[in-house]
Amino acid sequence: MRILFIGDIFGKPGREIARRAVPALIERESLDFVIANVENSAAGFGVTGDIADAILGYGVDAMTTGNHVWDKKEVLDYIPGQPKLLRPANFPAGAPGRGSYLGKTRSGESIGVINVMGRIFMQPLDDPFAVVLKEIEAMRGKARVIIVDFHAEATSEKVAMGWHLDGKVTAVFGTHTHVQTADDRILPKGTAYLTDAGMTGPHDSIIGVTTEIALGKFVTGLPARFESASSPGRLNGVIVTADLATGKATAIQRLNLSAADVEALADAARPALL
Repeated sequence: MRILFIGDIFGKPGREIARRAVPALIERESLDFVIANVENSAAGFGVTGDIADAILGYGVDAMTTGNHVWDKKEVLDYIPGQPKLLRPANFPAGAPGRGSYLGKTRSGESIGVINVMGRIFMQPLDDPFAVVLKEIEAMRGKARVIIVDFHAEATSEKVAMGWHLDGKVTAVFGTHTHVQTADDRILPKGTAYLTDAGMTGPHDSIIGVTTEIALGKFVTGLPARFESASSPGRLNGVIVTADLATGKATAIQRLNLSAADVEALADAARPALL
């Protein structure tokens, strides 16, 4: 089984490059399932129902989020009725939505997706290390392949989660910092790991925000209203190959595609998609 995980889709540039890239990557890479973090997909802050529906239309099969999940209030009405849009499972009881999703691949195989959020330099939530084990246990017997999005700030906390889940899930991918790391590996017990999948959006920016605005805040120390940059997007993500019989990862490959790369990819795939 081959699964694509797309790093945080940021604003319109991120949505546009994902729209172009996902169908072509499904074709070129023989992908069975696509997951995307979408918590910044609405102008860089939050997600709406219309945007979530559009992203599903690109060929994405499940969507994860993080600390910005509630930035657009209309999502509060949307998320309870859309099981493919997750919020971190360690939000307190009573939060709308769910933190895990049991899906089917294009060939009908079961796959689990779990979303949890870290606590270091983040808002205080329930213990992600305990909650994620409960979510995994609930999927036992239903899916051997399980992918975890750990939305966290601290590298140490993300690495700890990777070791915590080694041998228990197929892959642990970090999100939130918008900078792709180069530590992709398969841990000793068969779990693929990457500290941060990166950002799918305008990389000529400060992690997605217009450079002048974000830089001005650092230089002056004054408050500023952040806006999504409008430069061409770049797609960051990771592809993991899993053994269906064991659920263990057998390969991991980072993706870092420019707008030109995606254009060439889409052009090459176009005859097969027509």
